[in-house]
Amino acid sequence: MLDLALLLRESIEFDQQVAQAKQLHWSRDASLQNAYVALLVELAEIANTSEWFKVWKEHRGKNNPGQSKRSTLLEEYVDALDFFLLIFHKQQWTHLTVLTPAELDKLAVGPKMDLDQVYLGINSMVLSSLKEHRQGDFGHAWHLFLTMGLRGFGFSQEEIQTAYQNKRAVNLQRQADNY
Repeated sequence: MLDLALLLRESIEFDQQVAQAKQLHWSRDASLQNAYVALLVELAEIANTSEWFKVWKEHRGKNNPGQSKRSTLLEEYVDALDFFLLIFHKQQWTHLTVLTPAELDKLAVGPKMDLDQVYLGINSMVLSSLKEHRQGDFGHAWHLFLTMGLRGFGFSQEEIQTAYQNKRAVNLQRQADNY
């Protein structure tokens, strides 16, 4: 099962650890804008890795050396998930993050998704939440993002949870190695 409350806590802890280790002393706005840029870049990396939009290409999807296309995409997905969680924290909208198991299960079922439409919708709502400080837009983008992972890409909650934990371990090691 996907434990979003745990992932939120871990995202906040890691961000605080990085800020302290790197002696980042920036304003709330600068920190928030940096998190939004990171999220938008990670969303673009999901699209670039999956290549769903490359309708002219027979064999879509990229993979990192030693990884399958699916595991590479999942790694990109959890990178974006981490920045969603971080923005929820920085915006003080954490009440919107956690969904019940039944709500998560509902996101995983339904008709085939138009990934172009979903991707553009997520980006539009993310930017609207920044410019207009609209938590409802960010919450809706979050639900679409989770739906994209669960239904659009067919990731299970367990796969997302495990991939997040694995990437967290990598990120912690990177910080220990002065990444």
